[in-house]
Amino acid sequence: MFEEIPIVMIRELGYIYPNGTEALKKINLNIFKGELVGIMGKNGAGKTSLIRTLNGLIRPTQGNVYIDNENISSKSIATLSKKVGIIFQNPFHQLFANSVEEEIKFSLKSFNLSKEEIQLRTDQILHKFDLEKYKKRSPLNLSGGESKKLAVASIICRDPEILVFDEPTLGQDAKEIEFFINLIKNERENGKTIIIITHNIEFAYEYLSRTILMADGQIISDGPTKEVLKNEFLIRQTSLILPQIRQFYLALQERGFQEVDAIMSKNDMVNYLKKIIKNTSS
Repeated sequence: MFEEIPIVMIRELGYIYPNGTEALKKINLNIFKGELVGIMGKNGAGKTSLIRTLNGLIRPTQGNVYIDNENISSKSIATLSKKVGIIFQNPFHQLFANSVEEEIKFSLKSFNLSKEEIQLRTDQILHKFDLEKYKKRSPLNLSGGESKKLAVASIICRDPEILVFDEPTLGQDAKEIEFFINLIKNERENGKTIIIITHNIEFAYEYLSRTILMADGQIISDGPTKEVLKNEFLIRQTSLILPQIRQFYLALQERGFQEVDAIMSKNDMVNYLKKIIKNTSS
């Protein structure tokens, strides 16, 4: 059960870029403390524009954004970044220090901490993200996976209430995705609210409890992920592909197999296949 007042409230939000492109059209949205929410849709749907309004990187043309029941229209980016941490798709859009260690220290400078406290928190976050061995290395000399990890670490060290990830699994191998999944589990256990923009429909179907679909600057669906992502009309409208589990379900249904309604996860799919093989061979 979530708290009655949402941690994020968006009311009649609109945004028009200086070139005249209408990126957001009367968005209304509530996100509650502790939620894990996915935002999906094709490129140009308004996903990134929407999350940029959460910490003042862009200011709405109309409507309002409330964080912790406060209108953020007069809040500075520096103030908002203490509550809302955004990790962008390209880590080099937010990494610029001379070394990995300095990147973390710089991220902590606005917190009025002592040099000793900054060093302690820097050492802790480098250990947590297994970046100690790279601490004197330039971020420009890290691999894609390690640079993404550093970008996340530079935000996590601030301990914001809300974490926003833009395509966190893009270009990541299985080990890096597993690290990220464990990270969001731990952050949720610490009471964090997590918003994830993703095109990875398998990841969304498996791990995200709520999904928002966007198209042409509007929210066209918002609900439990497994309900939203099985709607073929919405999937076509957002240029996504049905999750493999859903495709498997429909293929079995077409061929007259029974009890397929119980297939909701990868484990269900594997167990059902084992059952078919066992019945066929016996």
